[in-house]
Amino acid sequence: MGIAGVDHQPKIHQKLTVETTELSAENYKNSLRALITDSRDAEIDRGASLFGPHRDDLEFELNDLPAKGFASHGETWSYILALKLASAEILKSESQLGDPVIILDDVFAELDSARRTRLAERVVLFEQCLITCAVAEDLPADLVKNVFHVASGVVRPA
Repeated sequence: MGIAGVDHQPKIHQKLTVETTELSAENYKNSLRALITDSRDAEIDRGASLFGPHRDDLEFELNDLPAKGFASHGETWSYILALKLASAEILKSESQLGDPVIILDDVFAELDSARRTRLAERVVLFEQCLITCAVAEDLPADLVKNVFHVASGVVRPA
């Protein structure tokens, strides 16, 4: 189950700037090469690359609807946090340096209690997690380990 819960079905589609009849690395490379060659003058005039993976876009869906415009505030935050944690999981599995440091800046205030709990279940799997919150009650009890208070630039243990 994801952060948002079982009744949420997210999907991500890559919207390519390069049109190919069959999506393969070779077709993409050939199509991109042709586009770059054909648009060389336009790219020089604009001073920017007009095609390529850096110009591709991602489209996010939730329950077969575009997330933009249809997802609630909590659903949007859940989506973003799930993507960030998925990236962290990849780093964790592929890095020889250990877990990445997870930094969550007052995100629990944006979530309902069920989403807070599910997010807490995920972040405890990382070695280091720094969490800020303006309201202590927003933070699930499982995450309260070492608490510090910051006031007027001074950091004090709780």
